[in-house]
Amino acid sequence: MTDLAFPKLPGGLPDKRQVAASFSRAAASYDSVAELQRDVGSELLRRLPTDHAPQRWLDLGCGTGYFSRALAERFSLGEGLALDIAEGMLNHARPLGGAQYFIAGDAERLPLQDASCDLVFSSLAVQWCADFAAVLNEAYRVLKPGGVLAFASLCVGTLYELRDSWRQVDGMVHVNRFREFSRYQQMCADSSFSLLSLQSCPHVLHYPDVRSLTHELKALGAHNLNPGRPGGLTGRARISGLIGAYEHFRQAQGLPATYQVVYAVLEKPR
Repeated sequence: MTDLAFPKLPGGLPDKRQVAASFSRAAASYDSVAELQRDVGSELLRRLPTDHAPQRWLDLGCGTGYFSRALAERFSLGEGLALDIAEGMLNHARPLGGAQYFIAGDAERLPLQDASCDLVFSSLAVQWCADFAAVLNEAYRVLKPGGVLAFASLCVGTLYELRDSWRQVDGMVHVNRFREFSRYQQMCADSSFSLLSLQSCPHVLHYPDVRSLTHELKALGAHNLNPGRPGGLTGRARISGLIGAYEHFRQAQGLPATYQVVYAVLEKPR
């Protein structure tokens, strides 16, 4: 059983190069365990303005292309761009179609022209970006006036059961850190966008045991790459301690894993 976090930059967020490598390796297994990702992305789609019909849309952090295909179905007359920092994800997504173009790129430095898109859709990707203000600025730059940025991200409170259980075992960081919701509120308010909606909602999944949860996180690419982490597999005694601590959270449906999801829809003023 492996640990579940990424290496941290000085700002407390992961090194994107290793994030990209980790998600590339997980491309083949990702969709088999991506219940949360599908639920969150579907909810983000429902939150799009009903009268918005983009001629060109961008799936930012497209992963395996699941929502690139959903966007193509919803906006059948539009042209689609799918962008991800992980080459392995793009290689997986490209044969499945959906978008007309699959692009390797960074959300903080989009390789796109100014005012070239009508919609930027990003589900559970921007939490890996250390400079979220740059993400907002880049989305604003590539959108046309009246264009929409819709993103879903994760904030503080995500996987708190796992974090608190590990805290009882040792003093090491095993679970990814995320921004506070108030930071998303402030950065969106400070941006040039008009805010249409911004909300934080808990999304709880249940598992029969701890190993099922940790297996899923690893299959998603969210395993521990921290410098100085213990070599090899996590020790049997520490895993036993983790299991015992996590059992205190057990509910009738199983062991809960809470994801605190941020949903936002912003518009570039006309």
